[in-house]
Amino acid sequence: MTHTNDIDFGYTTAHARKNADVVLPEIQCWPNQYKRDYNIKIELPEFTSVCPKTGLPDFGVITIEYIPDELCLELKSLKYYLLEYRDMGIFMENTANKILDDVVKACHPKKATVTGVFTPRGGLRSVITAHYEKTNEK
Repeated sequence: MTHTNDIDFGYTTAHARKNADVVLPEIQCWPNQYKRDYNIKIELPEFTSVCPKTGLPDFGVITIEYIPDELCLELKSLKYYLLEYRDMGIFMENTANKILDDVVKACHPKKATVTGVFTPRGGLRSVITAHYEKTNEK
């Protein structure tokens, strides 16, 4: 009988890092007109990317929730940004974190969360949630 700790699944650091630092199209923004805190929730129900090891597609729902500060995300540029993932080899965990990093870089929100709910593969559903909160430290 083979134990799972005896199996080498063949994942490497190169697989894990693949495209985690790729530069994608800029997400444009426009000036927020309100000073009060309010939530913006954007959902992409047909997100796709590719497993960097197997080349098989990953399907999921990406949700971006944020409280804007001075800028709001421009949706058409966000859509074109997210379409760049379609043929990209990147792990699901890196996807949620990279999208969060790029959203924060674009609009400097007060708070932001990116959640990826990925279609089950082999009976396992992956839900990745990455958070950001602006601090007052300079």
